[in-house]
Amino acid sequence: MVLEDVTESLSDAVRRCFEQFGGARALLKPSRDVYIKVNAVDLKEYSYTDPEVLRHVILYFKERGSRSIYVIENCTQANFTRLVFLATGITDVCRQTGAQPVYLDETGSAPVFLETLEEFIDISDFVYERLVLNRAQNLYISLPKLKTHSMSQVTLSIKNQFGFVHQFSRIADHNYRLHRKFADIYRHIRPDFSLIDGLVATNHGHYIACGNHDQCIVPMNLLIAGQDPLAVDVVGAELMGYAVQDVEHLRLCRETGIGTGDIRKIDVINKNLLKERRKELTHELLDDFPSNLKFLRGKERCCKEGCRRNTETVIEVLHRDHGGKGGFTVIMGKGISSDDVRMLTGRVHIAGSCAIQEHGIDLVKRLGRNNVTMSHGCNNLAETVEGLCCQMKVSPLKLVPGSPLSALAQLAKARLKGTKANITPVF
Repeated sequence: MVLEDVTESLSDAVRRCFEQFGGARALLKPSRDVYIKVNAVDLKEYSYTDPEVLRHVILYFKERGSRSIYVIENCTQANFTRLVFLATGITDVCRQTGAQPVYLDETGSAPVFLETLEEFIDISDFVYERLVLNRAQNLYISLPKLKTHSMSQVTLSIKNQFGFVHQFSRIADHNYRLHRKFADIYRHIRPDFSLIDGLVATNHGHYIACGNHDQCIVPMNLLIAGQDPLAVDVVGAELMGYAVQDVEHLRLCRETGIGTGDIRKIDVINKNLLKERRKELTHELLDDFPSNLKFLRGKERCCKEGCRRNTETVIEVLHRDHGGKGGFTVIMGKGISSDDVRMLTGRVHIAGSCAIQEHGIDLVKRLGRNNVTMSHGCNNLAETVEGLCCQMKVSPLKLVPGSPLSALAQLAKARLKGTKANITPVF
């Protein structure tokens, strides 16, 4: 695999990444079609693959004999991909280069059985047909961003594939089993080539408040690329200060034997950049919450991979960027003291089915339905955003960039196309 400096020319750095592995002539498959999975999790700045990196990847293959180039993604819950592509500039890049955007939330579903978890998930049938059934015909490139992640330690090429899963199918097991879910998906679908956008890295998680950029944005000025997605991710993690054993889904993928998970065995071209630019970053949040916000966390279970960090991340952003207020209590997890819950007054947000099962009925009866909001499952982000906007006195429309009417027009288009996105109500 290769590390490439982008200081002088991003275009040249992208070209060198591919030419280290034989270039387009060696990488293109019989169809000559290219499928680029970006990380467009959301429209918040620094959460998505830099559009200029995408532009140069598209142009590299377009100028070297590719037939059709598809840019594909299914964004995070509480949003829809058509709007995210428009707001981030990915739509513009596709239009200017002739690439075809594919909003995976607007595609059909195909069930995939995950052997270790012993359950089915629904992925996009577009992905299943093009990148599973016809894998030998089509080139699949993963183009993630270099980020820490509050729920999975890092989010790189392997985790980038979680965007193939339809949003409602992500809610189950978005808990302590999440790492295994990533590893099982990797057994079914693997990129032919991974290129990590390392222009900057994110510290303190993947979804950072704009008001905290000075503490969270770390210039790196490099690209990380190779044909072994696991090896690329291992080096990407190392650049942010994480060993394989620190990142559970990478450790589980290493156990499958699909790819190289031992950094000592990875041949790194321009290895000096690994030493020169390595940082000690953290996926832990800044915990920048309102001072008058109270938390009750379960002692038996309160999964960082689900209801805990999902909820706390949204609170941090609503508070820091939108003036969100406190004055209420958040309860989450399993094993919260019943005595502590009986002492609660005022308003409460219940995060996750564990806490809802143990305390939801009692709190609604005692405090009133208008004072209690809930987020069901392990990570129902649409309900989380809706409930916390209500509790923190933030209109969901404030989360939409530009004109709300324009965003609603995009939503109407997405619904006409059959979007399966789990979208937060805006009113």
